[in-house]
Amino acid sequence: MNILDKIIIDKKREVELKKSIIPVSQLESSVLFNGRTLSMSKLLKNSLSGIITEHKRRSPSKPTINNSHSVEDVVLGYQNAGACGISVLTDGKYFGGSLDDLIIAKASVNIPLLRKEFIVDEYQILEAKAHGADVILLIAAVLTHQEIKQLSEFAQSLALEVLLEVHNLEELEKSIMPSLDMIGVNNRNLKTFDVSLDYSKELAKQIPDEFVKVSESGISTVEAVKDLQQYGYQGFLMGEHFMRTENPGKFAKDFINKTIT
Repeated sequence: MNILDKIIIDKKREVELKKSIIPVSQLESSVLFNGRTLSMSKLLKNSLSGIITEHKRRSPSKPTINNSHSVEDVVLGYQNAGACGISVLTDGKYFGGSLDDLIIAKASVNIPLLRKEFIVDEYQILEAKAHGADVILLIAAVLTHQEIKQLSEFAQSLALEVLLEVHNLEELEKSIMPSLDMIGVNNRNLKTFDVSLDYSKELAKQIPDEFVKVSESGISTVEAVKDLQQYGYQGFLMGEHFMRTENPGKFAKDFINKTIT
């Protein structure tokens, strides 16, 4: 069993436990539930850099990335840097995140927030809305065509945008549907954690132009961003590159400034 399989087993167990403790009615009564959401896809279409930053403390492949900065400081730094959006990891067991991180981010900045999570149930989409997310992530590797359809349509009914993540042509072909806003290609194989930008390049022409194309993971240079822009990518999700530094916001600002000059 690979790490992704383990995460999904744990996630399904976690969701069932949460459902037994926090009813849907409590999520729907959240102050944030009926709030206005921000469009990440529109920002990406109109941005010269397309950089989506990330708050991530750790990952299964890297036990410690950054535990020394508060969520507020990190996300404010990213907003000041000119990021098009911020991905917030909310998985606790494998990534050290929480829904509290999402609430703090929402209270701190006014740019689109992506709940980065292993979503397997509509309940998690209600959680995302109740905690201030503007965008949800769906991972094709762990969902069927019907599940992607059901979850993406449910998200859009709540005025949330959907970023669908794929890693190969098979996942892409089973996933293309009108209820998606952005299609992201993960350059990291979630089963082996190997990384290559070739995944994004090989799939670029297969992604219909009506979707904003996002390249995810393994991007660490301005040259890589400019190269991928030639393949039609308008969004670039960068997590560890900034979080590994002493000042994520400053490094993000320097990076973004270089991409637009």
